[in-house]
Amino acid sequence: MGKSLVSVVVPTLNSERFLKGCLMSIREQTWRNIEVIVIDHYSADMTKKIAQSFGAKIFESDAQRSEARNFGARKAKGSLLFFVDSDMELEPSVIDECIKEIEKGCDAVVIPEVSVGDSFWAKCKALEKACYAGDNMIEAGRFLRRNAFEDVSGYDAQLEACEDWDLNQRLRKAGYRIGRINALIKHHEGRMGLRETMLKKHYYGTTLERYRNRHPEEASQQLRLIRPAFMKNWKRLAKDPIYALGMFLMKTCEFAAGWLGTLHSRKDECTRKIQEPA
Repeated sequence: MGKSLVSVVVPTLNSERFLKGCLMSIREQTWRNIEVIVIDHYSADMTKKIAQSFGAKIFESDAQRSEARNFGARKAKGSLLFFVDSDMELEPSVIDECIKEIEKGCDAVVIPEVSVGDSFWAKCKALEKACYAGDNMIEAGRFLRRNAFEDVSGYDAQLEACEDWDLNQRLRKAGYRIGRINALIKHHEGRMGLRETMLKKHYYGTTLERYRNRHPEEASQQLRLIRPAFMKNWKRLAKDPIYALGMFLMKTCEFAAGWLGTLHSRKDECTRKIQEPA
């Protein structure tokens, strides 16, 4: 793997706030053979200029997140694919450690994430994500061999939520091996508000039914309000009671918003079928 090209795919949409930090962290990787592919959803801010300043290959597309990643993979030249969000920063050894997992025989690699943010709700989200460290039901691989990615047909373009879990489950069921590294991804939440995260979960809820139907056993564990990870990390939560209470309030609101999104999706589907000509 000493000379393998790693293609880093970064979907963007008005991402100027965090994109520079993201691309700088990619440039500073100890693994040097990297190409950066930005799939931009016609941003109206400085996103494209920032990407250009880092020498990224830029393609414009109106594709949503999952299809944008697939589009980036089709444009990539590397035998290894790494899907990174524009509000993420990588520790310098991330790609190097992923390569070592691939050399051990893994086909996909999980990179643990920590959340950072300025608001109360962002700190609640950070506490939530801290509980998921090492949880195979929640963490999913984002660094993959191209042949494994293509064999399972990449991301499901019809999923706007759980698309990473879905890809992970399909890889496992196809017999591919998934590893994990210690180096971290820092995920910037910014000044996240409760209304903002509820609207996001409502939108995600519109495609959750597809995931539930495909992976019912896993979904029953992953999409519950009180996840096993919270029980496992009760001491961590007990040490931070204010943010823990905020986290459970946030999760309750997100859970309700997601179910409303699912119900709205079902209603729209019923309406569509009724309006279809006989």
